[in-house]
Amino acid sequence: MLDYDLHCHSSISDGTLTPAQVVERAAERGVKVLALTDHDDTDGLDEARAAAAQRGMGFINGVEISVSWRSHTLHIVGLDIDPAYPPLAAGLASVRSGRGERAQQMADSLAKAGIGGTLQGAYRYAANPNIIGRTHFARYLVEAGHCKDVKSVFNRYLVKGKPGYVPHQWANLADAVSWIRGSGGIAVLAHPGRYMVGRNSMGKKTMRELLNEFVECGGQALEVVTGSHTPEQYAEFARYAEEFKLLCSCGSDFHGPGESWRDMGRLPDLPLGCRPVWERWEHASALKVA
Repeated sequence: MLDYDLHCHSSISDGTLTPAQVVERAAERGVKVLALTDHDDTDGLDEARAAAAQRGMGFINGVEISVSWRSHTLHIVGLDIDPAYPPLAAGLASVRSGRGERAQQMADSLAKAGIGGTLQGAYRYAANPNIIGRTHFARYLVEAGHCKDVKSVFNRYLVKGKPGYVPHQWANLADAVSWIRGSGGIAVLAHPGRYMVGRNSMGKKTMRELLNEFVECGGQALEVVTGSHTPEQYAEFARYAEEFKLLCSCGSDFHGPGESWRDMGRLPDLPLGCRPVWERWEHASALKVA
């Protein structure tokens, strides 16, 4: 089993634990190398890195950038980034700037469906108000008794075609990859299996078109083992990685106890033949473990 976890979230975006608490949980569950990849924000990296150093854990600077591609919302993880790289910092700020307006529109839409008070309720769950998002609304709707858990809220209210869903224009794919690459990082297409299911399934033809464009933009890796993938999808996306000559990444996509597909650590091994993304890290010191 792998002791790398290269995709997780803290309260800086939509996780329930602080960056230090995320590191503590990862350490308790046997993670040796961790990347914190909050949505569109890098403010938790210093705290997480300091906590990792105290525990002798290797730490990788990360981020997860929200991207609009055709009719789909994608997520591009950046690993081993320099968060001070000006185009990356400015790009993330531009992505964050639209979240407040979208949140107001979501609240208005839910109010029309007879559910009031959601904006104030969602902001109570957003430790970082600049990253207000659907998960914060979902937590409030659970608290208010509209659904039993966060996943149920998404299915009933917050996906396309439901009362609380509001489309939004995120970063351009080429821009997101450029920000990551320019900062010295590795661009990873996150949880690709999540784009293959649902009412608006991407389908295999479109997935290949996406991967072609991702590679042309400079994308370097595909998340093969992740919390929302099935064992069959591990093999499927390992084949895509081989076909498109992409490195393979892994991560729990942990958001908090009881709210994640998978807890941190103890991830299944990458399928045979995968080239791990960590083989490309040039700064060996980033991976030193005490």
